[in-house]
Amino acid sequence: MKTNFARLFGNLVLRFGDREALVNIERNRRYTYREFHAVTNRIVNMMRDRLQLRRGDIYLCVLENDNMSLLHFWTALKGDAAAAYTNFRDAFDEHRRQAGYIRPKVVFIETALLDRYYGMLRELGATVVCMDPPAEARDGLHYFWDLMEGVPDHNPGVESDAEKDILVYRFTGGTTGAGKCAAYTMDNWLACRDTMFMEPDQVQLPDTRMLHMAPISHGSGFGVLATLFRGACTVTQNLPDLALMCRNIEAEKITMTLLLPTLVYRLLDMPEATNYDLSSLQTIAYGGAPMSPAKLRRAQERFGNVFVQYYGATESLQSVAILGKADHLTATETQLGSAGRLQPHVEVRIVDNDGNDAAPGAVGEIWARSRGVISGYYRNPEATAAEFEDGFWKSGDLGYIDEAGYVYLVDRKKDMIITGGFNVYAIEVEAALNAHPSVSMSAAVGVPHEEWGEAVHAEVQLRSGAQVSEQELIEFVKERLGRFKGPKSITFVEALPVSVVGKVLRRQVRDKYWQGKGRHVS
Repeated sequence: MKTNFARLFGNLVLRFGDREALVNIERNRRYTYREFHAVTNRIVNMMRDRLQLRRGDIYLCVLENDNMSLLHFWTALKGDAAAAYTNFRDAFDEHRRQAGYIRPKVVFIETALLDRYYGMLRELGATVVCMDPPAEARDGLHYFWDLMEGVPDHNPGVESDAEKDILVYRFTGGTTGAGKCAAYTMDNWLACRDTMFMEPDQVQLPDTRMLHMAPISHGSGFGVLATLFRGACTVTQNLPDLALMCRNIEAEKITMTLLLPTLVYRLLDMPEATNYDLSSLQTIAYGGAPMSPAKLRRAQERFGNVFVQYYGATESLQSVAILGKADHLTATETQLGSAGRLQPHVEVRIVDNDGNDAAPGAVGEIWARSRGVISGYYRNPEATAAEFEDGFWKSGDLGYIDEAGYVYLVDRKKDMIITGGFNVYAIEVEAALNAHPSVSMSAAVGVPHEEWGEAVHAEVQLRSGAQVSEQELIEFVKERLGRFKGPKSITFVEALPVSVVGKVLRRQVRDKYWQGKGRHVS
């Protein structure tokens, strides 16, 4: 189906023209819907007329949230060239790998990165566009707002096949290996928007002001189109600073934000969460990992019934399961540890090792199929063939569905610990550890053991000022899970390795215990 996204945006202007559409806190930029429609039209016209970006070309964005917001879906879906989004907080080597993989015609980049990135990007043949004035002129380097000078704001007039044309590329998080490059159509993203509108909890409303502290290039960006089409306001914060987030919630009267569970845990112990007025918050969305039920109860006591959990993925933009606000009030302790209830617009299979549907209640790999599921990875037919089948995406998550339709994640396939012939799922060990009042967060892994093949080991980060012994914590877990699932040893650490978006990187914890081994499991 042919779609002119700029025309859709024009319809929004007719309804919401003078409402605030976008706020960039650090730069103090504020756009109404009318102004934002005009500036994004100008960006698309500039890219086509002055940077010669056409259908089949790719431009890469290495940008913080505020500048990223200018080139986000409302711009990418208006144009014909494809946008590739990388996480600004990734390391230089990861950006170099991604740029080399994508081979972009143009790269939009923060000026602060120029000295280190310019040579690498020019070697790839890319035109470089910086977002603040550069200190010096360089070959193939342009300043964004100079390029925008005098560009008209008329509708770019681009029509795309909403179900076939690839308009966005994003790299997967890479918590289990090097990230792959997911390829998206417009309809994939409109399906993501529609997910928000199908729920009993209508968290995206005209008065919503959604603060994005997490990168909108990745998980936090799932909410931007739903916010746009409701006539609501997107607010960006660049720094991953929870204290600053609290200040911004008070100043901007924020009603919604997204946090990983690890950040919710930290927020519970921060004085800023009490010193600033956070009463405007109506919704805290979370995902990326289940939240410890014990800490979730603490968070509900502190912030109220504002939590909504989404279980989706880079490859599956429509949420497979959602734990809504009503569920957070009525769910049992077991159900609070789930990923939420199955959504009616997503087909889900629980598949055993032979590729057959698992018995009801049995653990298997979660497969999902919907409008929001991508068709595959860019330039990676092997991974596409391995991870997609008949429109289903094979998530790599092991889980099961109970009789009430709650989806339970028990682990990633690669994170299952096999000790003495028993399967132990790292996630359940971590949930038990995190329930202890002294524990901030934890990572459970299998380590080499001569007798059992693998033994359950945990690295634990304690709350500030808290104390607990290794044996006390081991017994605490055994009382909840049984003796064979309890960790045999615990190491207390100052900090656990986390990804740039806050996910605990079990792989990094596990790998150091398997150095010099021929394989990483037994």
